[in-house]
Amino acid sequence: MYDVIIIGAGPSGIMTAYELIQKTKNKKILLIEHGKSIKNRVCPLALNGKCIHCKPYCNITSGFSGAGAFSDGKLNSYHLSNTGKKDEIYLGGNDGGYFRKYYDISVIKDIISYTDEVYVKFGADPTLEGVKFQKEVSKLQKKSYKNGLELVSFPIRHIGTEKTHELFAKLEDYLLEYIDIKFNTTVEDLIIENNECKGVKIFNSLKPKDKEEIYGKNIVLAVGRVGANFLSDLCDKHNIASSCGSVDIGIRYELPDKVMEKINKYLYEGKFIGRVGIFGDKVRTFCQNPSGFVSNEVYDENIILANGHSYKEKKSNNTNLAILASHHFTSPFDKPLEYGRNIAKNLNELGGGKLVVQRFGDLINGHRSYEKDIKNNSVVPTLKDASAGDISFGLSYRTVTDIIAMIKKVDKVVPGFANPDNLMYGPEIKFYSNVITLNKDFETNIKNLYSIGDGAGLTTGLIMASSSGVQMGRILANKIN
Repeated sequence: MYDVIIIGAGPSGIMTAYELIQKTKNKKILLIEHGKSIKNRVCPLALNGKCIHCKPYCNITSGFSGAGAFSDGKLNSYHLSNTGKKDEIYLGGNDGGYFRKYYDISVIKDIISYTDEVYVKFGADPTLEGVKFQKEVSKLQKKSYKNGLELVSFPIRHIGTEKTHELFAKLEDYLLEYIDIKFNTTVEDLIIENNECKGVKIFNSLKPKDKEEIYGKNIVLAVGRVGANFLSDLCDKHNIASSCGSVDIGIRYELPDKVMEKINKYLYEGKFIGRVGIFGDKVRTFCQNPSGFVSNEVYDENIILANGHSYKEKKSNNTNLAILASHHFTSPFDKPLEYGRNIAKNLNELGGGKLVVQRFGDLINGHRSYEKDIKNNSVVPTLKDASAGDISFGLSYRTVTDIIAMIKKVDKVVPGFANPDNLMYGPEIKFYSNVITLNKDFETNIKNLYSIGDGAGLTTGLIMASSSGVQMGRILANKIN
């Protein structure tokens, strides 16, 4: 019998465990992760340039620290950024999730500040990016506004992909001194009796026939975006209250550093947000990686999505970033996850089991890209394991229209952003689970069952997911002490 069982060793789950250790003594805590220890996570793509679809789970998306282990490790310091309004920070839309719904800005600032300090303690670079050139940033923001875009700027702590791995390895070692961690362990189901969660049903990820039941007084779902489908299934099976979520669909865009020179220098990561095109959908740039590398992520059912990394030491000549259109669905359709998954499957099939890469100019001119086009292109792709093709065969007309409109708008602020040689990798999709209905303690309508992080639709992004974990740890510490 455990005092707390945490499902998922991503940032929110890790920080829940960390804060419980700080606030409690002699309590039994279990952290369950279906992937490996971070020390055993190696991506074959980085070694041999080819994705081999690791089994049973992708080493990029699964394992201790989740996708964070191989991310570029950007900590958006929301607590240090003001929008001009008194005691206000930007937590709107998909940057803050729904955290703001439950707590006042002043409380959120304190939680984020504490979380940021924990990361610095374990090795995050104390240097902040995007703070030195406020006048230049202000000029770019005004230019963006005139062109119908919002350019959001935050102080950013860039850890770097390789340094992120080292940081989370230290956190793993720390947690192992105080709590139990089960790696290579998949949660098959929850044990719920009389509307109260009593434990979990698990099996060995490498030996699925090895099954077990473990009981706990408090169960925390911290499954991340990779667990969005799993969490939606749990909601349906156990009548966990939730509302229909959304899905962000788009591409990973790669262009020369020299085009993004000012954005990279002044902001490090600039987030352009706007309602563009004939549909007026919200489209945003996200996860900008100066001198970075485009990468694969493999989800369940071998779905391959695009992402980007940025290292502290290893550098390319290109910047990559996501361009994502937010799609919200209304009655009678209530399956945004399935919608996104079907788009990903179609594009993966068009790419022969790989991402599809296309020149922006080819998309505009209405024809596919061929291998010779990519080979002779002025922008050299940093991801070699992608198939030249036509993303418009897989993405909807609405999504393609949104992306083209956004690229053309950003080009008015950043000349060269719409250069025909710039590369588009598809698909990049951000899966958000159904938004779980929670009270202020992050508890669901099932007693003693909690849900946090990106998987719950509560947050998006590394620092916000981590902060929700810190708060979850404090809530549970008060309950079990």
